[in-house]
Amino acid sequence: MSPPRAAEPLSLTAYRWLTSALLPFFLRSVTRKLREAQVPEARLGEKDGRPSLPRPSAPLVWLHAASVGESLLVLTLIGKLAERLPGHEFLITSGTATSAAMLAKRMPPRCRHQFAPLDAPGPVRRFLDHWRPVAGIFVESELWPLLLTEADKRGIPMALMNARLSERSVKGWSRFPAASARVLAPFRMMVAQNAQAAENLLTMGGDPERVSTGGNLKSTSAPLPVDQAVLARLNQSLGGRPVWAASSTHPGEEEIVLEAHRALLAKRPDLCMILVPRHPERGDEVENLVKSAGMAQARRSKDEWPDAAQVYLADTLGETGTWYAAAPIVFLGGSLKPMIGGHNPFEPAQAGAAVLTGPHVANFSETFAPLRAAGGALEVSDAQALAQAISRWLGDPDRLAQARSAARHFAAERGASLDGLADQLCRALDLGETDA
Repeated sequence: MSPPRAAEPLSLTAYRWLTSALLPFFLRSVTRKLREAQVPEARLGEKDGRPSLPRPSAPLVWLHAASVGESLLVLTLIGKLAERLPGHEFLITSGTATSAAMLAKRMPPRCRHQFAPLDAPGPVRRFLDHWRPVAGIFVESELWPLLLTEADKRGIPMALMNARLSERSVKGWSRFPAASARVLAPFRMMVAQNAQAAENLLTMGGDPERVSTGGNLKSTSAPLPVDQAVLARLNQSLGGRPVWAASSTHPGEEEIVLEAHRALLAKRPDLCMILVPRHPERGDEVENLVKSAGMAQARRSKDEWPDAAQVYLADTLGETGTWYAAAPIVFLGGSLKPMIGGHNPFEPAQAGAAVLTGPHVANFSETFAPLRAAGGALEVSDAQALAQAISRWLGDPDRLAQARSAARHFAAERGASLDGLADQLCRALDLGETDA
């Protein structure tokens, strides 16, 4: 059970008044962005806490994920919880149009998605009044003060999974210690990705009896789906040409991978790179970069196939698993610049791809080090190092096969069952078939 709630800190009261005053401005801004992402008009009110779907009559478990990566973990977790709670329904909230589009394609039974309400009094109250969840599970790093404290006031038990808080975020919260402790108080269970993340939670005022280290739970996510028809058509188009993928790239990284690919083409003119920008809506921008690099390209969003193209721009959503299945070598972006912190290496490793990464992988530091030690990944720092690593692997099939096998084995070992965690969640959150 949760301990008695302390009085609201003055800083949270000030935050409540400020967000209420600024709500019209934030609502206009977020609505504009959702419209630009072609989100249906009927769903725009969700950010104001106005639902676009009815609440099911069954007990409802609410899971919040910031964006695509966290949503994939939530989907896997729901699969385990659904086995234990056959009479329950599930609600996923997230903040981005990209995650909403991905979830629409992969939504499991008894589940629905809504955009998370803005963290202001009105939207939060309307959201909770309508959905009335029996429990809430937050994934990774989004801590919305009003949403959490209002849920706590209503007696909704909460858990924080795969917790990851940046040093910048922790420093910001440390300026308001009473507020940070109050925001963490609703969580009956907090599972951190690594020891540093656990220490950050304690620094913010988390209850030591509720904080544990569980490793990066994304290692337990189900493999990305593969469209076998698309994969067969892609392989037919490539006609046996060698291929590698640069995935989840961000601004400033496409130039680097294109430079590396140019160097590789000098020795292997038939080589194809599948270029998968992290945000598909940047397709036009990335297409122009490929044109500036003087390379022949084809674009997936235009229903084109690589054929003789040197670069295949895979600017669509929900097909990354298919590209990983086609490419024996995958470079993971978000890692050549210090701003992002890397992306999930389990996904290409599960597909049996040898993994390349830049040096900036703070978000997955507990993963990349053992993956490199196992021989399934290499770290590169620039275009020259990237080209050299790919060239070595392509030039030595046995060495590449060993790296791919090591990556696949590492993913299988780390992909431990979520069964124990799901049981722990059910106990901590008082979930059972008697929930009302």
